[in-house]
Amino acid sequence: MKKKSPKTGTEAAIDKKLVPQPENAKTEKLKVHTADSSEESMTTNHGVKINDDQNSLKAGERGATLLEDFILREKITHFDHERIPERIVHARGSGAHGVFKLYESQSKFTKAHFLNDTETETPVFVRFSTVAGSRGSTDLARDVRGFAVKFYTQEGNFDLVGNNMPVFFIQDAMKFPDLVHAVKPEPDNEIPQAASAHDTFWDFISMMPESAHMIMWLMSDRAIPRSYRMMEGFGVHTFRLINDKGDASFVKFHWKPLLGVHSVAWDEAQNISGKDPDFHRRDLWDAIEAGAFPEWELGVQIVPEADEFKFEFDLLDPTKIIPEELVPVQRIGKMTLNHNPDNFFAETEQVAFHVGHIVPGIDFTNDPLLQGRLFSYTDTQLIRLGGPNFHEIPINRPVVPVHNNQRDGFMRQTINRGKTSYGPNGLGNNDPQQVKATDGGFTSYTERVDAKKVRARSKSFFDHFSQARLFYNSQSAPEKNHLIDAFSFELGKVKTVAIRQRMIGILSLIDRKLATEVAFGLGLVVPEKPELPVNKSIPADGNPADFEPLQVESKLKSSAALSMANTVKDTIKSRKIAILAADGVDGKSLNAVKAALEAEGAIAEVIAPRLGSIVAAGKEKIPVDQSFLTAASVLFDAVYVPGGEASVKAVAAEANAVHFLNEAFKHCKAIAADQGAKAVLDATYFGSAKQPGLLIGDANKLAAEFIAAIARHRVWEREPARKVPA
Repeated sequence: MKKKSPKTGTEAAIDKKLVPQPENAKTEKLKVHTADSSEESMTTNHGVKINDDQNSLKAGERGATLLEDFILREKITHFDHERIPERIVHARGSGAHGVFKLYESQSKFTKAHFLNDTETETPVFVRFSTVAGSRGSTDLARDVRGFAVKFYTQEGNFDLVGNNMPVFFIQDAMKFPDLVHAVKPEPDNEIPQAASAHDTFWDFISMMPESAHMIMWLMSDRAIPRSYRMMEGFGVHTFRLINDKGDASFVKFHWKPLLGVHSVAWDEAQNISGKDPDFHRRDLWDAIEAGAFPEWELGVQIVPEADEFKFEFDLLDPTKIIPEELVPVQRIGKMTLNHNPDNFFAETEQVAFHVGHIVPGIDFTNDPLLQGRLFSYTDTQLIRLGGPNFHEIPINRPVVPVHNNQRDGFMRQTINRGKTSYGPNGLGNNDPQQVKATDGGFTSYTERVDAKKVRARSKSFFDHFSQARLFYNSQSAPEKNHLIDAFSFELGKVKTVAIRQRMIGILSLIDRKLATEVAFGLGLVVPEKPELPVNKSIPADGNPADFEPLQVESKLKSSAALSMANTVKDTIKSRKIAILAADGVDGKSLNAVKAALEAEGAIAEVIAPRLGSIVAAGKEKIPVDQSFLTAASVLFDAVYVPGGEASVKAVAAEANAVHFLNEAFKHCKAIAADQGAKAVLDATYFGSAKQPGLLIGDANKLAAEFIAAIARHRVWEREPARKVPA
């Protein structure tokens, strides 16, 4: 609680703390200590000067993070308790229930029951989310998306707490509070909400070269997905799988959506935020209610322990992927979401995920970001959900019985009987009893540890640009254009020119052409010989040369899996198509295309000048789903204009309808029109001349071609070519 200003006639500035003086200074005025001095030593909250605020204490450079690291624990504990009651990050979420079914036993790699039993369906609850925004922010912010899955297995709960991007901004959990402080609204004015396009974020990023890979993902179209149902999920970290013989393998977890991986255009995302900020929530809910159950296949990349050091990168570095060309993703099971929550607060809001919730057969590695998360999650739930019994909230309960000697605390639900709540005990027959490993008792992997305690980072973590370059080189031409636009937009919102210039230097170390095009848009020049960015927050007595990034040139120049251009494009299931019509519409033209679309699993809605119904040329009444006043092209995947002289005339004269088509064309969506509806197209800025993704013809012959065009998701080649001076 902030102290009140002293009654001295002078108002103390906010966030200033009065420091009591010694007794011999009682007659002097109280001194005021401010928190914004620029020349003070960094200390813990208890006054101990800090030598290294960048690295957690580990058993060796690549070793486990140690519990005794009081600086790490204090820093993360304070961070975890900074927001109540909503989550500090991932506050804006949406969830659903479902099941997971294994294709083939993975007993060769793991003894985890749910990854061995192909007969049992494992219940799951999934929560999707944005990261930076508050609970009231828009679904369509440019942001990482959380992708957390709780498996209610027969051996207890396993939480795979991941994102829709396979890497992260930082390598060590010590930096997580700094990252989130930087990306959140700036503390002086609480602006901007749910956005990274501001000075503090890019100031941090421009001084943290380890973020180079992740920032490429964030500026790509992966950050503005079309739907939760159409985005990949990743476990981010390298975990271990342990089989019943005690043999270990490294593993990366993936979720592959069966609908493919698709995005929206950036301009479209901004418009959706105004038209329907709940777009992703609504999309997920409506799809499940309609029976179009979202599906993902669980994939694994498995690396034998013997191959730990065979790659150009470090498996423990959370800013790195394992390219699928090096280790293919094996799809081992399918998750289907088939039931919406009955109560948003009780389930989606109160669900508590924790990367430390694992079952026998799955274990951790010494990834320093993962190690810090193992502490952070429980600590966060304690403050957010009111105490140590959050596991008793129905959505968090395992499907197996719980027996231990933990008692009492806020919101305790279990009524424990008996006299004993300790072990060992003789009065209660020593219950509950420990379980042998051979009977399913959890035992940690016996990894050998032989190292000195250090605050350091392995040199194998110092390659920050090769995979950022790999990602950029793997993108299609439209995706590269979108990346350039995203960097130009975000950095264009940065007011401090020095920050923009630092970022241009970093981009030049990833790709010179990328840096040149972004610099042109910002009115800057790419330095001829950019200096390697060095983390300015090195330990107080550290040598800057020891922290310089490594310049590594990867043997792999591109990876097909990194481009959404190579994703699934064979279905229009659950896609929304707008049919623009009015009284006098050719009913046969409308119904033929509508029936063909719905036969393929799409949702076709009639948009007209008014609600109720329209009367076709043959006097048939056709129900109207939305009016031009309430509908918007950004909420649909494609547009069809049927024939009918009176309808065509009315639609062509309707400004909202013409805007609807203009916007759909701008956002590269498939547009089809009956031969008799050319007048509507001629009222638009793009007209009726032949262009990619613009189809005109007889309704019966047009339907199949239209369906194929929608399945492509977007006609990105329709975007204008970029014009930048050489």
